[in-house]
Amino acid sequence: MLTIEQWAMLAIFFATFIGLVKYQNVPERVFAAATMACLTLSFVSTEQIFHNAINPGLLTLILLISCSFAFERTSFLRILANKLINKGVKRSLLKTLLTTAFASAILNNTAVVATLISPIKNNKFINPGRLLLPLSYAAILGGTLTLVGTSTNLIVNSMLIERGVESLKFFDFTLIGLAAMFACLLVLFIRISVLPKTAPDPKDDKHYFVEAEVTENSKLIGSSIEENGLRSMDSLFLVEIIRQGHLISPVTPEEFIQPGDKLIFTGDISKVFVLQQFDGLKLFAEQDGLLRDNLTEVLIKPGSAIIGLTLKQAGFRARFDAAVVAIRREGSTLSGKLGELIIHSGDFLVLAVGKDFITRTNLSKNFFILTGVEPENMLSGWRDKFTLFGFLGAISGSVFFEIPLLKCLIFYMAALFAFNCLSINEIKRRFPLEIWLIVVSALTLATALENTQVSFLLADFVQSYLEDKSTMAAFIAVFVITLIMTEVITNNAAAALIFPIAYNIAIGLGVNPLPFVMAVAFGASGSFISPYGYQTNVMVFNAGNYRLKDFIKVGVPVSLTYSVVVLYMIPLIFPF
Repeated sequence: MLTIEQWAMLAIFFATFIGLVKYQNVPERVFAAATMACLTLSFVSTEQIFHNAINPGLLTLILLISCSFAFERTSFLRILANKLINKGVKRSLLKTLLTTAFASAILNNTAVVATLISPIKNNKFINPGRLLLPLSYAAILGGTLTLVGTSTNLIVNSMLIERGVESLKFFDFTLIGLAAMFACLLVLFIRISVLPKTAPDPKDDKHYFVEAEVTENSKLIGSSIEENGLRSMDSLFLVEIIRQGHLISPVTPEEFIQPGDKLIFTGDISKVFVLQQFDGLKLFAEQDGLLRDNLTEVLIKPGSAIIGLTLKQAGFRARFDAAVVAIRREGSTLSGKLGELIIHSGDFLVLAVGKDFITRTNLSKNFFILTGVEPENMLSGWRDKFTLFGFLGAISGSVFFEIPLLKCLIFYMAALFAFNCLSINEIKRRFPLEIWLIVVSALTLATALENTQVSFLLADFVQSYLEDKSTMAAFIAVFVITLIMTEVITNNAAAALIFPIAYNIAIGLGVNPLPFVMAVAFGASGSFISPYGYQTNVMVFNAGNYRLKDFIKVGVPVSLTYSVVVLYMIPLIFPF
């Protein structure tokens, strides 16, 4: 007979599930409300909540996400993206999907997909509609290969550690994940033809005009545009080259770079610092030594004193203590050297400004100051290499020397701060508060279930119900329920909610809990049917203009294949 406390705890648990289904966009609020209800009814103590908040598995997850902010700004993913797609369509498909999967095994798979979306949309060999959705699936599958491949695995690990069980190893997921990945990629190759072809986006007339000069000792010299990775960067496009006064347009991939070439790009101005990652490529504004992190966008007023002059004739630096980074003209396509363009009324300029810019009395006569432009502050030079090899070193230290991953990441993050590869402001701005709240609240909910004995009653109930049935039936049920829930309430929420039930079912049956833990981890990562179950699905859903039926046509056979392989492999690797 259940007590009033136990009935109340069950009510909170099921209300949490209903809330997650109804309010899919704010799972952290639903979990936080459940935590407050448990605290109000004294099902948990404040000490237990604080203990959950500093769970080693959770801290590892937070540090890994925070360190990835620096890694996203390196040249590694950009260089990778430029080497994947070429004229060999089948080979390009295979290279892209396998590279995405293996990169997602150690990197944030959301960052991997975000980096590859633009090159895929701009490539001229494979229609983006045939590749964007498989890209998301490959990232999801790659995330299942290692402990750090997806936040879901780390959430499950943190809840396992909370129960006094030894942390999962880095490669505990790998054999199961590899089998599922190769089987699902085979299905993708068979089903890829049913995906719709997307029409190319019309050229955005709001793209800025940016100039960069090749220096005399640049490593780009002597190699082609394609070999240097200048053809399809993220949101910046090479439209022409000015060489010894002659204009080369359009620019072919086979065109070789020469010293003194002025490369003219058009695109998203927030991506301008990507150009600094190329050896010996100097932006126009760097000549004045003013290129900084914060840029200012202005509009040329009618009657401005610089209308009809070129930037050089206007003496821009001396007049305004600013250098022009880029220019845009509504309804017109610009061409030629940036410094020789004649300024028109209504032109938009992005300026790198000096300390005295704001004190100049001539600003209001010449400009409407619109807003600050926040460019993506990309890493270059030795910081770029240090961030990459430091990350690999932190992971290797954990894998090969059995140093706790948390300890490796603490030292790595300290080094990122010390060498100015990552800033406190960026951590504050992008701190994964939602994930932290979900995991802390889920751990607290599991603690409350145990404190009120509900988890043990649940285990007894399952044990009696399955008395004449096999443990395999319970194992399959846990996986299927988690798989369905991840399509309905997102992957992290599904893992956090189902874990305590699965773990206690295993305890109630008197079997090894690891197969049930793995069933939750792999079930929560298996979002192939819903566009909203996993963040990479949402990203490609919008980028590829897909419809729900596209996910169903490809996702259902992939999901079935994934389920069969995972359900076969888990008991093989982790016997009951």
